[in-house]
Amino acid sequence: MTKKQRALEIIKLLKTEYPDADCTLDYDDAWKLLVSVRLAAQCTDARVNVVVKDLFEKYPSVKALAGAQVDDIESIVKPCGLGKSKARDISACMKMLQADYGGKVPEDFDELLKLPGVGRKSANLIMGDVFGKPAIVTDTHCIRLVNRLGLVDGIKDPKKVEMALWKLIPPEEGSDFCHRIVYHGREICTARTKPYCDKCCLKDVCKKIGI
Repeated sequence: MTKKQRALEIIKLLKTEYPDADCTLDYDDAWKLLVSVRLAAQCTDARVNVVVKDLFEKYPSVKALAGAQVDDIESIVKPCGLGKSKARDISACMKMLQADYGGKVPEDFDELLKLPGVGRKSANLIMGDVFGKPAIVTDTHCIRLVNRLGLVDGIKDPKKVEMALWKLIPPEEGSDFCHRIVYHGREICTARTKPYCDKCCLKDVCKKIGI
């Protein structure tokens, strides 16, 4: 089985197992997803979803958050960890959105990367979930699982994993594939415990099991 064939089979099996998988960060506007994904670094999505309720209630728009003091943002987002750097990035990002983009999140990957605190993972998430464009989000679950499954060989660098997956995953499947991989990584192919291979829908195509 080639990597391409393995990838297509994995996509099919994950669709059956997790038909409704989507982003687990709660948001109703693109700028809110930008804030939440920055807060999600080294923090659970569940905690972020709780913390941002207070943040967005106090600062309900890009303009309002752009005008907030960094210390005030930090006091709210501190439970997510790395509060100082996250608050600084969020403040700078909102200021740039307000000044350069009229308060709107740009619908262009390279423009997204210009925003403070926005890397390839965040930009891809915005492109896929908000704008419905081809996207591959290489978070820690994705990197771990595609190595275990044999879609990449010992590659841990997020950008290199992303570039490798673009060659294997049909563009229209990328965003949903990554969401399903996250669900699978949390529930079955776990990092902190032994993977539940006996319950895995991918066990017949998993390179790790097949070795």
